Amino acid sequence: MKRIYYLFFILTAVGGITTRIFAQEADSVKTNSLDEIIVVGNRTAKEIIPVQQLSGEELEKLSVHSVADAIRYFSGVQIKDYGGIGGLKTVNIRSMGSQHAGIFYDGIELGNAQNGIIDLGRFSLDNMEAISLYNGQKSVVFQPAKDFGSAGSVYMTTRIPAFESGKINNYKLALKTGSFDLKNISLLWEHKFNRNISAQLNAEWMYTSGKYKFSYKKTGYDTTETRKNGDVRTLRIESGLFGKVENGEWKAKMYFYNSGRGFPGAYVREEGGKFIHQDRQWDTDVFLQSSFRKAFTEKYSMLLSGKYSYDYLHYMSDPRLDVSTMYIDNRYRQQEVYLSSANQFSFLPFWQTDMSVDFQWNKLDADLTDFVYPNRYTTLAALATALHFNKFKLQASLLGTFVRETTRLGYGAAGNKNEYTPTLVASYRPWQKTDLNFRGFYKRIFRMPTLNDLYYTFIGNANLDPEYTNQYDIGVTFNRTFKASVLRYIEIQTDAYFNQVENKIVAVPTSNQFRWTMLNLGYVEIRGLDASVKSNWLPYENLQLNLMMNYTYQKAQEFTADNDYYGGQIPYIPWHSGSLITNITYGKWDLNYSFIYTGERYHRVANIPENYIKSWYTSDLSLSRRFKLHKSGIRLTAEVNNLFNQQYEVVLRYPMPGTNFRFTINVSFI
Repeated sequence: MKRIYYLFFILTAVGGITTRIFAQEADSVKTNSLDEIIVVGNRTAKEIIPVQQLSGEELEKLSVHSVADAIRYFSGVQIKDYGGIGGLKTVNIRSMGSQHAGIFYDGIELGNAQNGIIDLGRFSLDNMEAISLYNGQKSVVFQPAKDFGSAGSVYMTTRIPAFESGKINNYKLALKTGSFDLKNISLLWEHKFNRNISAQLNAEWMYTSGKYKFSYKKTGYDTTETRKNGDVRTLRIESGLFGKVENGEWKAKMYFYNSGRGFPGAYVREEGGKFIHQDRQWDTDVFLQSSFRKAFTEKYSMLLSGKYSYDYLHYMSDPRLDVSTMYIDNRYRQQEVYLSSANQFSFLPFWQTDMSVDFQWNKLDADLTDFVYPNRYTTLAALATALHFNKFKLQASLLGTFVRETTRLGYGAAGNKNEYTPTLVASYRPWQKTDLNFRGFYKRIFRMPTLNDLYYTFIGNANLDPEYTNQYDIGVTFNRTFKASVLRYIEIQTDAYFNQVENKIVAVPTSNQFRWTMLNLGYVEIRGLDASVKSNWLPYENLQLNLMMNYTYQKAQEFTADNDYYGGQIPYIPWHSGSLITNITYGKWDLNYSFIYTGERYHRVANIPENYIKSWYTSDLSLSRRFKLHKSGIRLTAEVNNLFNQQYEVVLRYPMPGTNFRFTINVSFI
């Protein structure tokens, strides 16, 4: 553990030295300062690929703590939440599985070669500027090859320093407290060295006991218990450098995260009505990433990206504390190196082409018996092109993925993988004066088996094939702005889609219940419809109303051969789901109401009464007031979450909190 902290401090020192060097170089050049101009526009409905976004004040006003909480308000998304603040939270886009979702942090993908899952509950919203969800991929061709490599993508964009005229420092302080013994403090400092270079430091500490009441059936009647072992302690530190060059920009970021938490587990009585869960996990994640973008001429632009990350995980389960478990005390260490070069050529004003090449190295170490210590070398090459005419837009790309793996045991490595996957995207706007767009895309992509799938002791299968997905989407977008009306703006998006997942990787038991094996078995078809509406209303001069509604219908069926429940809805996918966000602003007051609905579903592919999970809904309410005190801005917020004390489970036997409260004070000197 000490090596991780040493690495963190070394990276911080390097960042400080780099800042001074750039600052001194920039100061030695005589410049003429211009006031900064911030341009704000609505771009959502212009995208060719279906996209949903929460940003700025929209994001700030939601009664949410983490990125996972915010994504629940998007259509076509299922969040698996294993209970409370400390539980694992993963995203499933259009029912293709969590491993098919690419999670990007400031433009560079977060990696987890071990199990392919990113816990979105770890990412706070305190320094988040926007969260975007794309089905397929981004609607641009000028991007790293890795951005073409996911069936769906979540992009997290953190705050970039912006300064009012004459200011060189920004400060923000946020204090939160509430139910479950919540204590949360975050600090933000931004400094402007000159017109081209600025720096940012953001730190956050959070503690919660994770204790809350829940109800369950006991021999015919309801009783109440307390959810335990859900405590969480986290420390997050981010520092960044941001620079501008002629016709371009660069940025570098260092991220440090440390946590210790308990896993409350499923509520299964062990003895005398007690719910004993003592599993613990400790995490330390460090990464350093940077990017450089520049237009050298009108016809050529380049984007360079790089990243190094180190992840440490310690998981312990002690049967002396919990008789339901076997003894586990394992430590995992992951390392990743990522390099990317993207090159855009604009041959004609309406024609752009991109050639991108990425390289990634992953290494996994673990203190497991007979572990093979795998190394994965991945090269990705993408060729993409885009044509833009007045009414018609077309994009096409071809991604080549080449994977080679080595292990300490030469004969134990999986075979090399070489795959080529295409994407075709088109949109059509019939009338120039009406912002009505028809769009569609086809994409074939695959996901490599994770290192756990291939090599985990007693479970892995080095002969696994990748999972393949075919995605088909057709949709329509419409938006309009009204000048002299109560309704000022409306935006509508609707998409129908059909997805296929081939070679589904599943775990099946062997003769020993403690030894499972991984096999390619499943074939899944997903038919769905996503619809969203955003609107802005101005009934009176000082009264503003914003509405956002999302609805999803999904029929996700498993058609694996020789399956007794052929054609059943796959686990945890509801037929119907939706959300509503309403915000009312009156002067310096903000009232926000949000509602989430998840319909009935089954927790197994056998759609029988024993596996049925009833629908659930939650309502959250928040009220905030803004103040001005000298040169500082103050925002006080009171929240009531799960307003009607709904007793529900996102994952079977992992009860969620009932009614809870939170209070926040934000102080800014910006």
